[in-house]
Amino acid sequence: MARHKFYSSKKWQECRNAYASSKRWLCERCLEKGLYHKGAIVHHKIYIDDDNLDDDSITLNFDNLELLCRSCHE
Repeated sequence: MARHKFYSSKKWQECRNAYASSKRWLCERCLEKGLYHKGAIVHHKIYIDDDNLDDDSITLNFDNLELLCRSCHE
């Protein structure tokens, strides 16, 4: 439940949008293969859990984010 609250928060939405914009809304894994697919999900490399949910250095850090299309996220 706490994670749902985080993902609905204004600070996450602003961070997510800023990150995606910085990547021109393109999937980073597809770009590595020379493909151009629209990114749909800003993914946390270090997964968010109850222990790190309040740690902005993990949850809101661009170094811990990756923009992925739905196929790459699955």
